[in-house]
Amino acid sequence: MPRIVTLAKCVALTVSLFASTAHAEENVVWWDFLSGGDGVRMKQMISDFNAAHQGKIKIDATTLEWGTPFYAKVQTSAAVGEAPDVMTYHASRIPLAVKQGILQEITADDWKAMGISKDDYASATWDAVTSDGKQYAVPLDTHPIVLYYNKDILKKAGLLTDDGKPKGLDSGENFTATLKALKEAGVKFPLGSVTADGNFMFRTIYSLMGQQDGELMTDGKFLTGDNGKKLENALAILQGWTKDGLQSSYTDYPATVALFTSGEAAMMINGVWEVPTMTDLHKNGKLFEWGAVELPVIFNHPSTYADSHTFAIPANKDKDMSADKRAAVLEVMSWMDKNSLFWATAGHIPAYGPVTASAEYKAMQPNSTYSTLTENMIFDPKSPLAGIAGPIFDVMSSSFVPTLNGEMEPAEAVEEIKAGLNDM
Repeated sequence: MPRIVTLAKCVALTVSLFASTAHAEENVVWWDFLSGGDGVRMKQMISDFNAAHQGKIKIDATTLEWGTPFYAKVQTSAAVGEAPDVMTYHASRIPLAVKQGILQEITADDWKAMGISKDDYASATWDAVTSDGKQYAVPLDTHPIVLYYNKDILKKAGLLTDDGKPKGLDSGENFTATLKALKEAGVKFPLGSVTADGNFMFRTIYSLMGQQDGELMTDGKFLTGDNGKKLENALAILQGWTKDGLQSSYTDYPATVALFTSGEAAMMINGVWEVPTMTDLHKNGKLFEWGAVELPVIFNHPSTYADSHTFAIPANKDKDMSADKRAAVLEVMSWMDKNSLFWATAGHIPAYGPVTASAEYKAMQPNSTYSTLTENMIFDPKSPLAGIAGPIFDVMSSSFVPTLNGEMEPAEAVEEIKAGLNDM
């Protein structure tokens, strides 16, 4: 009998402890727009977080459709108090979100609680999450475009430098000469570009404007002064490559990747998020030797368009977040940043400086080779009209495709773009 009583007490104590633990665990509702290779990696990071915080914090994650559908859902959900506790957000969309009133400020106390600060990030990355002197998100990464290249083809053509990079990265004249040499060597497409999608080509064109210190928006006005001419210069060189058969024409995103991975295109301009594709194919013996570097300097100096995946806290209408919930959300964002070395395997450049300064990151290839471009990054203009899937993208992209494929003159395209932007 005493044994039975003792056992019963143990059972009761276990149930009590379980109930206490269950009550103490904070459930954090999470939304993201990450799919493909980076989505797989983020799911692993969430699993790792939950394992490390078992009984204390649990992330309840949902992945939604990227782009306009995601941001529309966030806006409507926040308006009725049903947005998540934390979510991924593009830095370029923050000005619009602040205007809509759907993001909470990340306060000085929040940064202190997370154990991270402005000094842990590149200045451009920190500025990208800042609006009117306040921060509205925690940067996770920067994800620029880079130049992918087939080392085997370039080596055979004598177009690799001693350090294994493409020749001609220092000027527009020299890079065009490299493209022409590849064409003469029998390469079908020296460069693969997404010339059938103006939204994607915005990234390349804006980078080339940045190489001329060009601005899309100055004091709230579009393409003022000589900025229209700088846009025309960018369009002209890209159109010239297409006309001369140096760049693929009317190719969409999947076709561009296919041209490169099949060896039909010797080089490709694409986002760092394609690094997992190349890494996995090469690991399985299905891809040539390859590399990725910062975009060539076509004009005056290095400059590359980038955006950042960030973590933001929605401002749910009429729904206050408890102190315990906020502490849990801050721990989620802090932990993800401090453990973002694994996130780098998705190709993205971790925003958290101590990670990119680590020996482990510096040993990652090609990531550490192109990570230097963070010193030369430019982000979208700070405007509610800017950002991924925003109005500026849409207006400009409608003129990019015909121009890059030789159906519209660059000067004509600039005038159409100016008119379209000012009409907004």
